[in-house]
Formats: sequence, C-alpha cells, structure tokens
Amino acid sequence: MKAWKYIIAIWMTVVISAGFLIRIPNIPILEESARNLFLHVPMWFTMMVAFAMAFYFSIRFLNDESPLWDRKAETATAVGLVFGICGLLTGSLWAKFTWGTWWTFSEPRMNLAALSMMIFVAYFILRSAFNDKEKRAKISAVYNIFGITTVPFLLYIIPRQLPSLHPGADGNPAFSEITAPELRFIFYPAVIGFIGLAIWMMDIVNRYKRIEQLTYTGKS
Repeated sequence: MKAWKYIIAIWMTVVISAGFLIRIPNIPILEESARNLFLHVPMWFTMMVAFAMAFYFSIRFLNDESPLWDRKAETATAVGLVFGICGLLTGSLWAKFTWGTWWTFSEPRMNLAALSMMIFVAYFILRSAFNDKEKRAKISAVYNIFGITTVPFLLYIIPRQLPSLHPGADGNPAFSEITAPELRFIFYPAVIGFIGLAIWMMDIVNRYKRIEQLTYTGKS
C-alpha cells in the first residue's frame, strides 16, 4: 500500500475520533448534533469533487474515446453517488434531531438533493441498457456531462431561492455561525480526509475494473 493511503487511514481515524471526543460549544437548536457537521457537510464536498472528476473524465472520453476514461468516469460517478447518498442519510439523521422528522417534503434542499441522486442512479441504469460497449460509453459520457451540470442548480442555486428549514433560514443557525473555532479544527481536516478517502476508493475500483477487463478481454 502506498504511503498516502497510510496517511489517509491515520488522518481519518484521528479526525473521526476527535470529532466525537472534543468539547463543542452549545449551539441553539443543534446542540450535540452539531458534531454531524464533521460528517454531513464533508460528504457533500467530497461528492462534488468526485462528480467534478467524473465530468472531466467524461469530456476526456469524448475527445479520444479511450476505455480508460470511460472506466474512470464511471468509477468517479459511483463514488460520488455513494458519498451523496451518505450525505442524504446523515442529513436525514440531523433532521430527526433538529426538526423532529427523518424527512420533510417542505424542505427543498432535501428533496432536490434526492432528485440529484436519482439522476445518477439513472446514469447506471442507462449504462446497463446497452450491450454495445462503445455506444454505452458515448451515451453515458454525454448524459454524465449534462447530469453533473444540474448539480449546482439543484443543490445550491434553486434552494437559495426557496423557503427552507436548512441552516441560515428561519432562525436555524447559518453555517458561519455553527463553525466555531473548535469545530473548524475538525471540519476542514474532515473535508480533506473524506476527499482523500474518495480518491482511494476510486483507485481500488479502477484497479478492480482494469483487472476484470484484462481477464475477460485481454485488453488494458
């Protein structure tokens, strides 16, 4: 295992342990659930980085149509989807403790985030619909590019125009208010750690897919 993977493993162990052990300030409404800041928000950051990588790989594929870029785009999208779903789950957990419900259809951020994840679930359904590898790769790349461009609108631009229970609206503390110094010391390392973990996951899946491709086709 490469040295950077050891660093990520140690880094994440320290970050998660510290996130649960440090003392945090008493924040109205959130209270101890504010520790979820170390999980929920970094997962969304990581999802965005993974999708940005998938966007780049999809464009690279359309430029030279190498199976390598299709494989990397698929992997980055899968990892981004995993972190997006984890972001939804931790957000739902947070909602239960702060709003008293696991899910509310009056909260646009939650619903639009779920819609965004469904776009990428559809990406994998689309891929499974084609037996022709070249056609599957081309159509998937085009779909992925357009799908990823919807994410900023669904997660950030549109929700800001609508009434929301999310931090920063209706008396709920804004992000800048809950990131006290004690929380920032864990939050920013958590963002770096989760992004590193996502890259590690991509590396593992890419290596697996490459070996699988070599096994069945004899090509790299």
